[in-house]
Amino acid sequence: MKTITITKQGLLTTIQDEGRFGQLRHGIPTGGAVDRWALRWANLLVANDAGAAGLEVTMMGPGLTANDDIVIAVTGADLSPELDGSALPMWTSVQMKKGSRLAFRQPKQGARAYVAFHGGISVPLESGSRSTFVRAGLGGLDGRELRAGDVLHIGAESRRPGRRRLPVELQPDYSRRELRIIEGPDQQLIGEAALHTFYDTSFHVSSELDRMGIRLTGPSLPIAGGNTGVSDATVPGMIQLPSGGSPVLLLADRQTSGGYPRIGAVIQEDLSTAAQLIPDDEIRFQAVSLEEAHALYKKRESVWRLMHRLHAM
Repeated sequence: MKTITITKQGLLTTIQDEGRFGQLRHGIPTGGAVDRWALRWANLLVANDAGAAGLEVTMMGPGLTANDDIVIAVTGADLSPELDGSALPMWTSVQMKKGSRLAFRQPKQGARAYVAFHGGISVPLESGSRSTFVRAGLGGLDGRELRAGDVLHIGAESRRPGRRRLPVELQPDYSRRELRIIEGPDQQLIGEAALHTFYDTSFHVSSELDRMGIRLTGPSLPIAGGNTGVSDATVPGMIQLPSGGSPVLLLADRQTSGGYPRIGAVIQEDLSTAAQLIPDDEIRFQAVSLEEAHALYKKRESVWRLMHRLHAM
């Protein structure tokens, strides 16, 4: 079995796949890659199944050394990846030779990069997923972030992938600073004044952000009717409004339920943009209809299926 060695610890590098489904009733969030589409594309580029496990690299990346020849792809945030000291092309499958070193230098755009290896990272399934949920010490490699000296095993290869590259027009535009949302059920509770302010002004990403969520700073949004007092299920992208008046945008490792009023939820099409926000980024919100959100989702899925068929030939 092929292996990769972590030679330098990054800021937060974890093993992630598409997530842990069917466990919400046990208080375990779906988790998985915060930017699920970036990991999905990375797996496609190295001829893996969409649900194969790869690395989620946060801001300051780790150092990796290949102990065998292996095909890799780096997608998501541009953290200036380098292979043996030379710039590594992103959104492209690349042959990493035995002894080669992968490093990440200056973060240029976005928060999270993804590294897929042909064959996928092989760690035991925990509740149906290989994703790391650090808060619970679940999944991944001993339920923790990766550190120097860790050795990762790569799963069995299928057919060897040829050179693959995701067309530029399909690569995400992480520079967008408007997130579209479907409005939540608590509009009356929040009140018209707060909602007008929410849509008419910009918010900044605070330093309080992690895989669980992002606290936004800006004009205070006082709640007209107070908290609901009743907990309900949460989803990635949900925007809650605590009593302090600063919205919180939930991400992959969010709590499974909560009682704060819900302004709405970021649509699937824009979750990748939300996943790549960094402190001080300025964002605005726009409400869209459920029908529009469905149409955008179907369009993205049809593109995915087409690319999958083309690469399967």
